[in-house]
Amino acid sequence: MLETLQNLSAGFATALSPSVLLYAFVGCIVGTLVGLLPGVGPLAGISLLLPVSFGLDATTAIVLLAGIYYGAMYGGSTTSILMRVPGEAASVMTCIDGYAMTEKGRAGPALALAAFGSYVAGTVSVVALMILAPPLAEFALRFGPPENFALLILGLLVLAYMSGGSMAKALAMAALGLLLGMVGIDTMTGFFRFHYGIVELGDGIGVVPTAVGLFGISEILFSAGNTTRAPVHRPRLRELLPSREEWRDARGPIVRGTLLGFVIGIIPGPGHVISSFVSYALERRLSRHPERFGHGAVAGVAGPEAANNSATSGAFVPMLALGLPSGAVPAIMMAAMMIHGISPGPLLIQEQPQLFWGFIASMYVGNVVLLILNLPFVGVFVNILRIPYSYLYPSILAFATLGVYAVNNSVVDVWIMAGTGLLGYLLRKFDFELAPIVLGLVLAPMIELSFRQSLAMSGGSYLIFVTRPIAVVMLLVGLALLLLSVRSALSGALGWRPAIRLEAPTGGEGGSKP
Repeated sequence: MLETLQNLSAGFATALSPSVLLYAFVGCIVGTLVGLLPGVGPLAGISLLLPVSFGLDATTAIVLLAGIYYGAMYGGSTTSILMRVPGEAASVMTCIDGYAMTEKGRAGPALALAAFGSYVAGTVSVVALMILAPPLAEFALRFGPPENFALLILGLLVLAYMSGGSMAKALAMAALGLLLGMVGIDTMTGFFRFHYGIVELGDGIGVVPTAVGLFGISEILFSAGNTTRAPVHRPRLRELLPSREEWRDARGPIVRGTLLGFVIGIIPGPGHVISSFVSYALERRLSRHPERFGHGAVAGVAGPEAANNSATSGAFVPMLALGLPSGAVPAIMMAAMMIHGISPGPLLIQEQPQLFWGFIASMYVGNVVLLILNLPFVGVFVNILRIPYSYLYPSILAFATLGVYAVNNSVVDVWIMAGTGLLGYLLRKFDFELAPIVLGLVLAPMIELSFRQSLAMSGGSYLIFVTRPIAVVMLLVGLALLLLSVRSALSGALGWRPAIRLEAPTGGEGGSKP
């Protein structure tokens, strides 16, 4: 414990340095604005802003992107409560009782409880992340290529199972991502493959243009025809303080939402979306007055908001400790680290202690910054909702194009962005998930390398995957998920998974429906 505190102290020295603190602040502001914009969401926002981080050092870049991520979690609740328009998918449940409180003239307390619940959940979950990640990484050091291969395959299968729609469609999208990840130079032999005469494809298909196209451009295409606007409420500062009864009603849901969100966030999949749905259902079941839900119940705002923010930190545990992104946003952040020459995984904490502990400390700082920003300046932030889409989206499109081109000064990347944008738009029209494509693209080189290293170790025998205990257990878990999915499909009882996708609005992780 003493060593952990010493490391955290060193992390605060990094996080509170002027440059890192400035970018944490900028990330929180941008994330809040991204969360406010209906349809953009954290995934599209981080994808669009990823090129900006390339000129920064690795620690500052990750702090900036993380600030955008959890800033968007905060911001998404504002439009949910004030306009009944969720800024991103995780805020869907907040709409129900948050907007009902606004109609009752309690918009200020609803915003305050959402912000306070998010702050408590964010802070507590960072403590859990700090405690859990190092021992998990130490355990993962025992993994060899077969275990790594099994872990990566299991991650893809869990993500597909936890996705909102058909597991078969999600796996098809993961396979597409894996195929795209095969383009470029073979890392083991140096063979130049699938380039079709285009030299720029030697380094493979970039994650940046793909992510910007799939999530950013497709979102703009989806939102282009939406010209209707809901009225915007602007609560005053003196109206923000909740009553004593509202504080009392919010305590339990915040605690339960924090614990629930962190656990669900660790599991691969759209944890921040699922956790808010599960938290809402749990609070309604536990409530002495379930009839109040849907009509302005405080627990219906505080619980889901705490859960989705806690899940945000939980999602970083497998990414930092195992090198396994639990969703599209961690996958993009992992790609950003790899672009800076840093490989997330078991060795990260040992080899890059400054980055790891600086990142942890910056999350504490970011939560304080967000609490300070979101309440007093909520009236300022909602002004962005008055900008006409006809001005807003062309600006975002121009910014994204310039950013993608600036990464490698490559027109090919711009074409890839445009092509994947159109592909993402069409796939979403046909209810396909987009997150598995990015995850497959990021994981493809690692899966291929660990698979071929395993075969090299065994002299070409596939039995190596079933004779190593850890690997075979993970593969059996993956097989069980496949069988469960087939059983659910045959019985037609998909439970909560389709409900999440159908009720998710726009911009959610995984390309939720508009």
